[in-house]
Amino acid sequence: MNLLEPIVAFQASLQAIRRDLHAHPELCFEEHRTADTVAQLLELWNIPVERGLGRTGVVGILKGKGGDGPAIGLRADMDALPLQELNTFPHASVHPGKMHACGHDGHCAMLLGAAHYLSEHRDFSGTVYLIFQPAEEGDGGGRAMIEDGLFTRFPMQAVFGMHNWPGIPVGSFALTPGPMMASSNDFRIEVHGRGAHAALPHLGVDPVMVAVQIAQSLQTIVTRNKKPIDTAVLSITQIHAGSATNIVPDDAIMIGTVRTFTIEVLDLIERRMREIAEGTAQAFGAEVEVTFLRKYPPLVNHPGETRFVAGVLHGLVGADRVDAAAEPTMGAEDFAFMLQEKPGCYVFIGNGDGSHREAGHGLGPCTLHNGSYDFNDDLLPLGASFWVRLVNEWFARPRPE
Repeated sequence: MNLLEPIVAFQASLQAIRRDLHAHPELCFEEHRTADTVAQLLELWNIPVERGLGRTGVVGILKGKGGDGPAIGLRADMDALPLQELNTFPHASVHPGKMHACGHDGHCAMLLGAAHYLSEHRDFSGTVYLIFQPAEEGDGGGRAMIEDGLFTRFPMQAVFGMHNWPGIPVGSFALTPGPMMASSNDFRIEVHGRGAHAALPHLGVDPVMVAVQIAQSLQTIVTRNKKPIDTAVLSITQIHAGSATNIVPDDAIMIGTVRTFTIEVLDLIERRMREIAEGTAQAFGAEVEVTFLRKYPPLVNHPGETRFVAGVLHGLVGADRVDAAAEPTMGAEDFAFMLQEKPGCYVFIGNGDGSHREAGHGLGPCTLHNGSYDFNDDLLPLGASFWVRLVNEWFARPRPE
């Protein structure tokens, strides 16, 4: 691997920053301490800072000394999860019920490592916007930063993001052009019947049976309405009804999620869900309310920027450690909003199999959103070196006249 030696020498400091962030996790739009830490370090390294985009977001403005030029954005997310940490090592969370179980602490530290190096080696013509984003975990902090003027106040030609990925070996990366992560959407279907004594069901309208019929029929959307080559998941994850064994309840509620790689398939699924729910309820004499919440769009990498990133990674770790046609995941990421606005690419950096964890880690697997997870500090110089090489190679490219 072609790591940058000054960054390798700075690894201990980056590890201390990362572990401090891990020990003090903050939830969506509450990242005040995290934002303070990020802003103070950037300012210490002579990088001007703008704050308040997306409520708690931070943008560092890093200008090269090679003259005016284009601009790009590098993004790291800052928020933690509402999860109890099972680890007991010294840098475990000090806040019960809050945990950096997705590695955003590491993402911040890697981008800070790149910022530190670039602040001392500004051998490029242009501007790098260092985007530290709040509220990735479900509350759409990326969208909030855009609505607050991220791309108008800080014009950039492209934007790039990175996420650690357990199961991919340390020293390896994965990316793919086109859809890389799915859209994330929630639904709630409320069936309103008419309650009755369970021994006299003919006097009521049973919402439980209506819900069962709707639940079964919804799966035909995936198997019979969309094209077989289009990918989608429709999962009912909650069903609530009734309070006693001898009462037919008035209402039944179903809750779940829909994931797709395209908006077209999402449109189809939402339309058919409403049609099936409404038609089924009418057939049984019940009423229904369907709420469909579109949260995150699909994350779609732009082909040109993805080829560029793959080339940077080949020079960093070798082509044999870069999966440039990785299998997409049905997980979701709100960096998708940024890629809807600007060309760019999102890449996975391997977090390993969990063997890096120190004594005192939980008994569960080192997977994302798990109480036994911990970011692999061996990635810090690797991820920071990647960001720096991306910057230098981007601005070194020939520009159209």
